[in-house]
Amino acid sequence: MKISITSVFVDDQDKALKFYTGVLGFIKKHDVPVGEFKWLTVVSPEGPDDVELLLEPNENPAAKSYQKAIFEQGIPQTGFAVEDIHQEYARLKGLGVEFTMEPTSAGQAVIAIFNDTCGNLIQIYQVLSTSEGP
Repeated sequence: MKISITSVFVDDQDKALKFYTGVLGFIKKHDVPVGEFKWLTVVSPEGPDDVELLLEPNENPAAKSYQKAIFEQGIPQTGFAVEDIHQEYARLKGLGVEFTMEPTSAGQAVIAIFNDTCGNLIQIYQVLSTSEGP
């Protein structure tokens, strides 16, 4: 068994696709109409056949409540690994991404949190090698 798809609720699929591809650099994998919404997934260009991220509409009232509550509590919806968090932070800041936490040491990792403009906080993280230290 392996994870092949995970999802984030988004308030607007087209806006989410623009952010996740144009800003974060993911690649659109599937864009299939399903009624008034789409089966819309993106993947990392580094692993186009790996895990897909479903940009799922938050039309369900339970999804809206969940998304709003964890956002207000400052809890990231998901996390993405990066090779160099300081470089990625600077790149995203330069593109106008709003961070709620700049790169911060967290033991054997450095984490940062940003707003994806679609109702979610997203964490990026870099795992440090044992020789780097926090």
